[in-house]
Amino acid sequence: MMEWALAILFGAAVLLLVLSFYNNKQVRKAEERGIEQFSITIMKEVQQLEKQIRKVELDTEIIKKETGIQVSFSSEHRLLQEVLDLYKSGYSIEGIAAEKKVTENEITLLLAPFMETTKKERRSVANGS
Repeated sequence: MMEWALAILFGAAVLLLVLSFYNNKQVRKAEERGIEQFSITIMKEVQQLEKQIRKVELDTEIIKKETGIQVSFSSEHRLLQEVLDLYKSGYSIEGIAAEKKVTENEITLLLAPFMETTKKERRSVANGS
């Protein structure tokens, strides 16, 4: 009688082990599908961003042709881009000057055309216009 009980318990243990492997396999497949869906979503978003960047580049090119502006990417232009990016990110003029190793006056001169625009934008957002 004891042998039968041990045999039944052993059989049940083997059956539960097999079921747990099967269940584990199902969970793994579901996780893989989720990861695959996530990667597809990310790739679609990247493609949309690339399309938007391309549109902006084309618009810039059209504007340059229509206005006759020649844009050269000199070191001064790159400095202006970096300074403007830092300024729009919330850095102070003093912080930008320290970061770029130039005087605060130079930073103020570079940012002068953009600072007035930024102040107007902030006022309009604050006023709800």
